[in-house]
Amino acid sequence: MKAIDTAIPDVKIIEPTVFADDRGFFFESFSALKFEAVVGRSANFVQDNHSRSGKGVLRGLHYQLPPHAQAKLVRVVVGEVYDVAVDIRKSSPTFGQWVGVLLSAENKRQLWIPEGFAHGFLTLSDDVEFVYKTTNYYAPESDRGIRWNDPQIGIDWMLNGEPTLSPKDQRQPLLADAEVFE
Repeated sequence: MKAIDTAIPDVKIIEPTVFADDRGFFFESFSALKFEAVVGRSANFVQDNHSRSGKGVLRGLHYQLPPHAQAKLVRVVVGEVYDVAVDIRKSSPTFGQWVGVLLSAENKRQLWIPEGFAHGFLTLSDDVEFVYKTTNYYAPESDRGIRWNDPQIGIDWMLNGEPTLSPKDQRQPLLADAEVFE
């Protein structure tokens, strides 16, 4: 397992060591010891989530405020997504900046998204199964979001047409109006 830096130092691409032969493949999708060694911190994961979506679905940008803030370790087990993390820590030099990474069942990459980031993804294949670990439980009272197409953030989603959004994601505020991390 190795960590690859992104344009925002706290967000890391995690690339597993994959053992493949004519029978298929094997890799450790998570090891606490190896994760801590490559990321530089431990993570106490308490919940795993799994979603399934068709092509062109955009989920996000979502986060939870303290005291229920969540870090996430995300990956794709079927299909391909464009995964995005946005820094929403007001005191950060990268506040309002974003990183985007292609995650797929084929490349087996994961993205480490610490607390203080909004997260979203766009499905690029017909069938996507997306799984992620969180360091805190879902807490509706702390659940927040930012509009996926906020011009201040300027995410290039690589879209061909309009995405399919939930009613909740259609109503999310702009970053300028959102509750963020102080």
